[in-house]
Amino acid sequence: MIDTLYIEKAVEQHPRVMAIRQRFPDARVIFCERYGEVFNPKSQNFRLQKHKPALILAEKYQKFVLPTPSGYGIGGKHNYYFSHMLNCLYDCRYCFLQGMYQSANYVLFVNYEDFHRQIRDICYQTPDQPVYFFSGYDCDSLAMEPITGFVQAFLPLFNELPNAWLELRTKSTQIRNLLNRKPIKQCVVAFSLSPDSVANKVEAKAPSLAKRIEAAAKLQKKGWSIGLRFDPLIYQDDYWQHYHDMFEQVFQQIDANQVHSVSLGVFRLPEQYFKKIQKLYPDEKLLASPFQTNAGMVSYRAELEYKMMKDCTDMLLQYIPVAKLFPCNP
Repeated sequence: MIDTLYIEKAVEQHPRVMAIRQRFPDARVIFCERYGEVFNPKSQNFRLQKHKPALILAEKYQKFVLPTPSGYGIGGKHNYYFSHMLNCLYDCRYCFLQGMYQSANYVLFVNYEDFHRQIRDICYQTPDQPVYFFSGYDCDSLAMEPITGFVQAFLPLFNELPNAWLELRTKSTQIRNLLNRKPIKQCVVAFSLSPDSVANKVEAKAPSLAKRIEAAAKLQKKGWSIGLRFDPLIYQDDYWQHYHDMFEQVFQQIDANQVHSVSLGVFRLPEQYFKKIQKLYPDEKLLASPFQTNAGMVSYRAELEYKMMKDCTDMLLQYIPVAKLFPCNP
């Protein structure tokens, strides 16, 4: 899976680095001073690198936890995100990461304990109020768990903080570590779901819709809180039927009464990211959809966006109460 490891010299002897090197004994190892030397140069091709990304092992020094963008959340007042990793195992054509980063290589920040400290500090500031932390903003929370040990390292922290909530956002079926441990009440495993007609075209390398639903159902039966994330909604001529069929398929296997939260949002990208992705994939049909640009964001025409959101909202409210539905605002 990983042919090349870039390692910052400062973390060469870090236990997580040493464990990963043992996992990939045949990988080529290249040392560097800072990960940006490899990750940030502009003379890179994201599309080409995506075929065989390298893994960069690095140390993060600041901004471990950041406030979420406005409109991002599941009902909490205090919302933050953190990224133990940059870039994703999957290759979804709508993903903003390919527009934001120069490189498709993975970056893993191995100093988890520094993230822990800042998460604790934030929770201590409002001990009587829930604080929501979102993992999976710059990566998939579970997809590389066998390599990163992220869940194993972070769940005990959230188990000891009474006011901390963790969302693990994922398309992955890497759920073994969750199934093998006692569920944590304030952890939501949130699965991003798309109809097969969308996933088969623009979610390369990701598990099928059926596999994701199966993973979510297994976790729910074990007592884990499950979130459903229908974001982004992707337009096609018969989108209503595709989303109707998907919602029906989901709630045949997932207990709607036990679902923690459902979010819904249309395709949207900052204009500069959209233009960069268009250059990478000039023949991609998704990028030729009926878009418009408004306030620096590219999305569907306002009337189409409104109709898609309304149609999908109406369909979802046949299964869940409105209190569990959280529209994602651009």
